[in-house]
Amino acid sequence: MATQLAPVPEYVVEAPVTNGSITGRVTLAMRYWLLALADRVNTTPNRIASATASTQSASISATAFPLSSVLPGLYRLSMAARITRAASSSSSLIVTFGWTQAVSCTLASVAMTGNATTTVGTASFLVRVDQDSSITYATTYASSGGTTMQYRVDVVCEQVL
Repeated sequence: MATQLAPVPEYVVEAPVTNGSITGRVTLAMRYWLLALADRVNTTPNRIASATASTQSASISATAFPLSSVLPGLYRLSMAARITRAASSSSSLIVTFGWTQAVSCTLASVAMTGNATTTVGTASFLVRVDQDSSITYATTYASSGGTTMQYRVDVVCEQVL
Protein backbone atom coordinates (compact mmCIF):
# COMPACT_ATOMS: atom_id res chain seq x y z
CA MET A 1 0.00 0.00 0.00
CA ALA A 2 1.41 3.37 -1.03
CA THR A 3 1.80 6.03 1.59
CA GLN A 4 0.77 9.58 0.84
CA LEU A 5 2.79 12.70 1.37
CA ALA A 6 1.47 15.21 3.88
CA PRO A 7 -0.01 18.34 2.29
CA VAL A 8 2.41 21.17 1.50
CA PRO A 9 2.92 23.25 4.66
CA GLU A 10 0.90 26.46 4.89
CA TYR A 11 3.99 28.54 5.55
CA VAL A 12 6.79 27.80 3.12
CA VAL A 13 9.06 30.75 3.92
CA GLU A 14 9.69 32.31 7.32
CA ALA A 15 7.91 35.57 8.16
CA PRO A 16 9.55 38.86 7.09
CA VAL A 17 12.26 40.08 9.44
CA THR A 18 13.08 43.65 8.46
CA ASN A 19 11.17 46.36 6.59
CA GLY A 20 8.69 43.89 5.11
CA SER A 21 11.32 41.89 3.21
CA ILE A 22 11.32 38.10 3.38
CA THR A 23 14.40 36.44 4.82
CA GLY A 24 14.23 33.68 2.21
CA ARG A 25 14.71 30.98 4.80
CA VAL A 26 12.54 27.92 4.44
CA THR A 27 10.43 26.98 7.46
CA LEU A 28 11.24 23.84 9.43
CA ALA A 29 7.92 22.29 8.36
CA MET A 30 8.79 22.89 4.69
CA ARG A 31 12.27 21.40 5.17
CA TYR A 32 10.75 18.19 6.56
CA TRP A 33 8.21 18.09 3.74
CA LEU A 34 10.97 18.45 1.12
CA LEU A 35 13.02 15.71 2.80
CA ALA A 36 9.99 13.40 2.72
CA LEU A 37 9.47 14.24 -0.96
CA ALA A 38 13.13 13.47 -1.74
CA ASP A 39 12.84 10.12 0.07
CA ARG A 40 9.71 9.28 -1.95
CA VAL A 41 11.40 10.13 -5.24
CA ASN A 42 14.54 8.17 -4.34
CA THR A 43 12.56 5.02 -3.51
CA THR A 44 10.29 5.10 -6.56
CA PRO A 45 11.09 2.50 -9.25
CA ASN A 46 12.56 4.01 -12.39
CA ARG A 47 11.30 2.82 -15.79
CA ILE A 48 14.45 2.57 -17.83
CA ALA A 49 13.22 0.86 -20.99
CA SER A 50 10.09 -0.37 -22.70
CA ALA A 51 9.06 -1.85 -26.03
CA THR A 52 5.83 -2.53 -27.88
CA ALA A 53 5.15 -4.89 -30.74
CA SER A 54 1.72 -4.92 -32.37
CA THR A 55 0.15 -7.05 -35.12
CA GLN A 56 2.86 -9.66 -34.59
CA SER A 57 2.37 -13.02 -36.26
CA ALA A 58 5.69 -14.69 -35.47
CA SER A 59 8.05 -15.28 -32.56
CA ILE A 60 10.33 -12.45 -31.45
CA SER A 61 13.88 -13.67 -30.93
CA ALA A 62 15.75 -12.60 -27.79
CA THR A 63 15.94 -8.81 -28.03
CA ALA A 64 17.90 -6.67 -25.59
CA PHE A 65 16.11 -3.76 -23.96
CA PRO A 66 17.69 -0.57 -25.36
CA LEU A 67 19.90 0.26 -22.36
CA SER A 68 23.23 2.05 -22.62
CA SER A 69 24.42 0.30 -19.46
CA VAL A 70 22.99 -2.01 -16.83
CA LEU A 71 23.94 -1.34 -13.23
CA PRO A 72 23.88 -4.28 -10.84
CA GLY A 73 20.69 -4.40 -8.82
CA LEU A 74 17.08 -5.44 -8.59
CA TYR A 75 14.85 -4.99 -11.65
CA ARG A 76 11.14 -5.52 -12.31
CA LEU A 77 10.43 -7.00 -15.74
CA SER A 78 6.78 -6.79 -16.77
CA MET A 79 4.71 -7.77 -19.78
CA ALA A 80 1.17 -7.40 -21.03
CA ALA A 81 -0.02 -9.27 -24.12
CA ARG A 82 -3.30 -9.73 -25.96
CA ILE A 83 -4.37 -11.85 -28.90
CA THR A 84 -5.55 -9.34 -31.54
CA ARG A 85 -6.60 -11.91 -34.15
CA ALA A 86 -7.52 -15.48 -33.27
CA ALA A 87 -6.15 -18.35 -35.31
CA SER A 88 -8.68 -20.48 -37.16
CA SER A 89 -7.64 -23.57 -35.18
CA SER A 90 -5.37 -23.00 -32.15
CA SER A 91 -2.57 -20.78 -30.93
CA SER A 92 -0.11 -20.23 -28.09
CA LEU A 93 2.03 -17.31 -26.94
CA ILE A 94 4.73 -17.21 -24.25
CA VAL A 95 6.82 -14.16 -23.26
CA THR A 96 10.30 -14.83 -21.86
CA PHE A 97 12.78 -12.51 -20.11
CA GLY A 98 16.50 -13.17 -19.88
CA TRP A 99 19.35 -11.69 -17.79
CA THR A 100 22.62 -12.63 -16.15
CA GLN A 101 23.18 -13.24 -12.45
CA ALA A 102 26.52 -15.05 -12.46
CA VAL A 103 24.87 -17.41 -14.99
CA SER A 104 22.32 -16.85 -17.74
CA CYS A 105 18.78 -16.92 -16.32
CA THR A 106 15.30 -16.84 -17.86
CA LEU A 107 11.71 -16.57 -16.68
CA ALA A 108 8.65 -17.10 -18.84
CA SER A 109 4.99 -16.22 -18.66
CA VAL A 110 2.27 -18.82 -18.62
CA ALA A 111 1.31 -19.91 -22.15
CA MET A 112 -1.64 -17.96 -23.51
CA THR A 113 -3.72 -20.60 -25.29
CA GLY A 114 -7.21 -19.08 -25.27
CA ASN A 115 -7.16 -18.40 -29.02
CA ALA A 116 -9.68 -15.55 -28.78
CA THR A 117 -9.30 -11.80 -29.07
CA THR A 118 -10.29 -11.57 -25.42
CA THR A 119 -7.27 -13.67 -24.40
CA VAL A 120 -4.84 -11.55 -22.36
CA GLY A 121 -1.80 -12.29 -20.26
CA THR A 122 0.27 -10.30 -17.80
CA ALA A 123 3.33 -11.10 -15.74
CA SER A 124 5.80 -9.24 -13.58
CA PHE A 125 9.08 -10.63 -12.27
CA LEU A 126 11.67 -9.28 -9.82
CA VAL A 127 15.19 -10.28 -10.85
CA ARG A 128 18.71 -9.46 -9.65
CA VAL A 129 21.00 -8.49 -12.52
CA ASP A 130 24.82 -8.40 -12.74
CA GLN A 131 26.61 -5.35 -14.06
CA ASP A 132 27.06 -4.97 -17.82
CA SER A 133 24.72 -7.79 -18.73
CA SER A 134 21.91 -7.27 -21.17
CA ILE A 135 18.27 -7.77 -20.19
CA THR A 136 16.24 -9.38 -22.96
CA TYR A 137 12.67 -10.23 -23.90
CA ALA A 138 11.40 -12.77 -26.42
CA THR A 139 8.16 -14.42 -27.48
CA THR A 140 7.42 -17.99 -28.48
CA TYR A 141 4.57 -18.11 -30.97
CA ALA A 142 2.58 -21.04 -32.32
CA SER A 143 -0.48 -20.92 -34.54
CA SER A 144 -2.33 -23.47 -36.63
CA GLY A 145 -5.06 -23.20 -39.21
CA GLY A 146 -5.64 -21.10 -42.33
CA THR A 147 -5.88 -17.85 -40.36
CA THR A 148 -2.82 -17.14 -38.24
CA MET A 149 -2.96 -15.65 -34.77
CA GLN A 150 -1.76 -12.07 -34.27
CA TYR A 151 -0.83 -10.47 -30.98
CA ARG A 152 0.34 -7.30 -29.27
CA VAL A 153 2.92 -7.33 -26.50
CA ASP A 154 4.20 -4.53 -24.25
CA VAL A 155 7.30 -5.10 -22.12
CA VAL A 156 8.79 -2.83 -19.45
CA CYS A 157 12.07 -2.85 -17.52
CA GLU A 158 12.20 -0.89 -14.24
CA GLN A 159 15.13 -0.50 -11.88
CA VAL A 160 13.83 -1.06 -8.35
CA LEU A 161 17.06 -1.08 -6.27
